[in-house]
Amino acid sequence: MDGEKLMSGGLDDSFNALMVSGSDESGQAPHGGTGTTLLRWNDLPMELLLRILSVAGDDRMVIVASGVCTGWRDTLEWGVTNLSLSWCQAHMNDLVISLAQKFTKLQILSLRQIKPQLEDSAVEAVANNCHDLRELDLSRSFRLSDRSLYALANGCPLLTRLNISGCSNFSDAALAYLSSQCKNLKCLNLCGCVRAVSDRALQAIACNCSQLQSLNLGWCDSVTDKGVTSLASGCPELRALDLCGCVLITDESVVALANGCPHLRSLGLYYCQNITDRAMYSLAANSRVRGKGRSRDAAARKNNNTDGLASLNISQCTALTPPAVQAVCDSFPALHTCPERHSLIISGCLSLTSVHCACAHHPHRTGRAILSNHAY
Repeated sequence: MDGEKLMSGGLDDSFNALMVSGSDESGQAPHGGTGTTLLRWNDLPMELLLRILSVAGDDRMVIVASGVCTGWRDTLEWGVTNLSLSWCQAHMNDLVISLAQKFTKLQILSLRQIKPQLEDSAVEAVANNCHDLRELDLSRSFRLSDRSLYALANGCPLLTRLNISGCSNFSDAALAYLSSQCKNLKCLNLCGCVRAVSDRALQAIACNCSQLQSLNLGWCDSVTDKGVTSLASGCPELRALDLCGCVLITDESVVALANGCPHLRSLGLYYCQNITDRAMYSLAANSRVRGKGRSRDAAARKNNNTDGLASLNISQCTALTPPAVQAVCDSFPALHTCPERHSLIISGCLSLTSVHCACAHHPHRTGRAILSNHAY
């Protein structure tokens, strides 16, 4: 392989330069060292090789290096735990099948695609070989079917983060089964999984995944209050929930979340036009109830921004009125309407232009950073 020959030549040159700079004129190690002498670049210790490749930061180099020699291949197969193939624009399916058999210690794998390439055979190869996998990104894998979810459920039970956004062929039965086997899930992106995300699937997730912290249900338009209220009672650790485009939900969902998810920091309700003032007042009321248990000294007040909502998207929720939204804004110090922070998003609601955060009255007010994007 020409690329491998070129790489070998470059490695020889780099190794010789390293040896010259690290030795005296006689070729001996300085200061009379008696350490092991490296005669060739492929004599590098495993730990040093892994360190060099990690600093390089290019997963393509890792793949090429694994084909240089047997020693490097064995080292990389043993030591590489994080791999991204999102750069691959062609033949990703074959590449994944080949690499899954080599890199069996993977814990983080990104297979995000610009155009759909992956098929079930590649995911099955990952599930059959990479049993330590914790994080997997399969977003935009339009060709995958339920076979992939069943394979992951049986082969990768340690998953904590899974992104299958845009995978529109999965069924709710397969998603429910996945949740029953992968009970350690903390972050789950199901945006656009319109067939998979049903009330039945959400009830299974609520029953099985009590550690769930981030869930994206964007544009899953068959979700109703039944599914969301199940999540509120079964997943009390939720920090981020995106319900944008879930047009069937009503105030019942928000009230349940306000009561059941005390750690909620980010809530997306874009285009949920059945949401009314009742939902907003429920959020505000629960903030006040929890606030009564906090110390009222100055240090505690300063740190209150670490609790409660820090991001709320109610764009296109046209039934809301200014007093209700203002009550929410006043109840959560981390919510801002000012351009610098803008974590209370009300675009498309012309009636809410009078709502403002405390920054309008206190320009020097300090606030916590807005919660980062949770759609992994």
